[in-house]
Amino acid sequence: MIPFNIPPYVTESSDYTNQAIASRKICGDGSFTKRCNQELENITGAPKALLTTSGTAALEMAAILLNIKEGDEVIMPSFTFVSTSNAFVLRGAKIIFVDVDPKTMNIDPACVRAAITEKTRAIVPVHYAGVCCDMDELQAIADTHGIPLVEDAAQAVTSLYKGRPAGSMSSVGCFSFHETKNFSMGEGGAVILNDEAMIERGEIIREKGTNRTRFYRGLVDKYTWVDIGSSFLPSELNAAYLLAQLEQNVQITEKRMARWDQYHEGLAELERNGLIGRMFVPSYCVHNAHMYYIKLRSLSERSDLIAYLRQRQINAVFHYVPLHSAQAGLKFGTFVGEDRYTTELSERILRLPLYYEMTQSDCSQVIEAIYGFFAR
Repeated sequence: MIPFNIPPYVTESSDYTNQAIASRKICGDGSFTKRCNQELENITGAPKALLTTSGTAALEMAAILLNIKEGDEVIMPSFTFVSTSNAFVLRGAKIIFVDVDPKTMNIDPACVRAAITEKTRAIVPVHYAGVCCDMDELQAIADTHGIPLVEDAAQAVTSLYKGRPAGSMSSVGCFSFHETKNFSMGEGGAVILNDEAMIERGEIIREKGTNRTRFYRGLVDKYTWVDIGSSFLPSELNAAYLLAQLEQNVQITEKRMARWDQYHEGLAELERNGLIGRMFVPSYCVHNAHMYYIKLRSLSERSDLIAYLRQRQINAVFHYVPLHSAQAGLKFGTFVGEDRYTTELSERILRLPLYYEMTQSDCSQVIEAIYGFFAR
């Protein structure tokens, strides 16, 4: 069986986890959490990174930090995971869904520009598949209207846009370390604070709305409840597991990239023959090989290929029913502009197996099976 995903593991993760257990300091914000924060600051160049319990938690912190409230509008793609919208709906916002660029499946800046109103309070680009959005265009729009950007960089840890790290090109960046991501702690994430004015409040929100961090630094003589917040701090055990991977992020990315390149080269003939569309990466991006997807010609063809691969013990998956068509999406948001690509392409995208321990032989088997499907 070739699974869709196997969570990443390096042997040092066991060593670090055992050290955390032996230290008897297993609640959050110990040495392993702090070392993860430092690694993420090194990767992004951000003034502050704070590990969280999930990528969802990071997005919820971003919504609080931006003071999103009832009646505000937040623009984002409909082609994204539910957490992107939920974080802002929880603050009372109305979600404004817009269409994607069909080449990258990232938010289309022209659609963002057309959707802005006097109620717009945030724009949330999602770096789909680890390929960064056109951040220069989005930043120009944001600057013109005085609207902050929040990067949903859940899939883009270590990706670059014109040399700038994903997560570092906005007021707040949000990472995920779910087991499906390039670097994993099972469940986890991080909020990347690029605006130094947000750092103190970010620490307070993450610590249940208390000034506990300032207390431990000796800046106040007691800590108390000073703001809204929640329990966004992960366990030291999770942080220890993640740290070893962050320290080896270059090696992990290189192994994933080898499989990504193998897919891209191996499937080129099918694209030349008009049978599939391969994943596209703009020249301004350095991606992190988070996933490899192909575009089939129809929903039925995708369903047939999934079944064909499953019969050969290969697990390929699709994802994202567009949020604007979901029950909650209809209740909490609206699609602005023409849904020219989002729904149609969401029904044709297929994600192929890709994970750190995947071998060249595994990848060849998947490629051969796809050719076999089209040769029938």
